Amino acid sequence: MSVPAIELVDATKRYGTSMALDRVSLRIERGEFFCLLGPSGCGKTTTLNLIGGFIPLTSGELRIEGQRVNDMPPHKRNVNTVFQNYALFPHMTVEENVAFGLRMARLGSGETATRVDEYLALVGLEAFHDRLPAQLSGGQQQRVALARALARRPAVLLLDEPLGALDLKLRKQMQVELARIHRQVGTTFVFVTHDQEEALSMATRIAVMSAGRVVQSGTPRDIYYHPVDRFVADFIGESNFLEGVAVRDGARSYVRLGGGSTVDAPADAPPGSVTLMVRPESVSVGPAPATNGEASLSGRVIHVAFIGNHTRVTVRTPAGDIVALRPHSEGSASSALDELLDQEVCAWWSPRDSTIVAHGSTEKIDERLV
Repeated sequence: MSVPAIELVDATKRYGTSMALDRVSLRIERGEFFCLLGPSGCGKTTTLNLIGGFIPLTSGELRIEGQRVNDMPPHKRNVNTVFQNYALFPHMTVEENVAFGLRMARLGSGETATRVDEYLALVGLEAFHDRLPAQLSGGQQQRVALARALARRPAVLLLDEPLGALDLKLRKQMQVELARIHRQVGTTFVFVTHDQEEALSMATRIAVMSAGRVVQSGTPRDIYYHPVDRFVADFIGESNFLEGVAVRDGARSYVRLGGGSTVDAPADAPPGSVTLMVRPESVSVGPAPATNGEASLSGRVIHVAFIGNHTRVTVRTPAGDIVALRPHSEGSASSALDELLDQEVCAWWSPRDSTIVAHGSTEKIDERLV
């Protein structure tokens, strides 16, 4: 097995009696675009600062490219950081900002000039050598900071919510650019964000954090469609949650819900009280499905909302409200969905598109579900 770019083993960080990071173990492979994702105070920035050497570990071990770096100062670690505020020198030109770290490393003038040209071209700013930071837009400043950090050719690039100060449209553009630059340079990126869309759109793997721990680590697709618990399912995108009792009847698994309804469940659903999760985009709304393989609930449409490229339909059922997101093209499905308001319909989905995000023992079953 190859040596990972970063490895944390039982990494713990305390501030007095406060636990900021609680025995976190992570392995980040070389060349990954790895996102640390979670709400404020979850420990993601603490993890990034530990890797960068800006704060010391309380206990545990940190290795970069196989080398133990617990006590190594930041300037001796083969990492570089892009901060949210970019930290550009206001009195230096774009060229001087990018060259600064190279000159501190005593690179020759010829090699420094070559790298400045190379990395400004990489971020699309080859015509901006002589501009000052104040003459740049926020997105351009972010690109300069990225070029400066990459010019040192670090083994690992740490990015601390670098898109947080940008407006929505520019942030989406920079997501595409960051993913392109990562593919082009092949450097290991460790990206901190609280924005699940940023993580899903760029990362090769994501670690979802809460209360100083890693709750789940995996590919964006795995985390989105197969969350390990309700916290992850609720934090990553929108979800429908249905409380009930899972039952196995021979080869069939189903969940008994409130109001006497039953829906087919994933084949591996454990018997007992469960929370079933299904994503809104997996739910269809209309007459009852023609086949018998879908999980379905009858109800009444209580809200229809047009949201640009899709329509959000809320169906009230005896088991709770179910939300469906239906994409559409101009003038097609949208108008048809509008006509469903206050109508009795069926909401259905394939059992393979649902997952169990919480389960308990058969001794803790709500009487209303028996």
